[in-house]
Amino acid sequence: MSKRAKAGDVKRAVAYIRVSTDEQSLGPDAQRAAILAWAVAQGVTVTSWHADLGVSGGLSPERRPALLAALDALTATGSGLLVASKRDRLGRDLVGTALLERLAERAGARVVTADGIGAGDTPEAGLMRGLVDAFAQYERLVIKARTKAALNVKRNRGERTGQLPFGYGLDPDGVRLVALPAEQAVINRVHSLRADGVTMRAIVARLNADGAPCRGSRWHLSLVARLSRVAVAA
Repeated sequence: MSKRAKAGDVKRAVAYIRVSTDEQSLGPDAQRAAILAWAVAQGVTVTSWHADLGVSGGLSPERRPALLAALDALTATGSGLLVASKRDRLGRDLVGTALLERLAERAGARVVTADGIGAGDTPEAGLMRGLVDAFAQYERLVIKARTKAALNVKRNRGERTGQLPFGYGLDPDGVRLVALPAEQAVINRVHSLRADGVTMRAIVARLNADGAPCRGSRWHLSLVARLSRVAVAA
């Protein structure tokens, strides 16, 4: 059983940001601003920033690359706090959020949020955190149920459902998937760079610097990680 690390400095914090694909009410910029405002008010220095973009809060900590990096950064920077803007940014699964707090404790840190809800070590504060986590999980399940119902309606109408995977588009009839050469070239480049031992973060930097075709404003670690597991079209 792993031992708890030496307690980190509570005036140093590692910041974590998360945005999923189906909830954009609090984007990364807004989360960053909330954390910065909290840090200034508390006299805390943010030692590093980590963002999981397009990642569901229902995923366990080990399936979120940026969260794992944030946990590692706690020990590396001697930080005593892991901060998010709100509890639901940490996750929308009771078990996963509890595991996250345990992992932070083992790194000598504790989890806090910029909104201050459930702050403190009192029984009342612990109860509030539990209630917030429970409602976050409930909201995720409601969104999932509504999405499933909406997709069933579309399928019954004969409409296409689901997002087109990167590297593919629809044929002129809007029925079959066809490979898009420019995007397939990006996938091939990701595979080639990974085969050469280039890190995911370095690949993200190269794609952004070169202006590689992207479905969005810029490349992010989560998408590159996904593409590294996608086969190139024949």
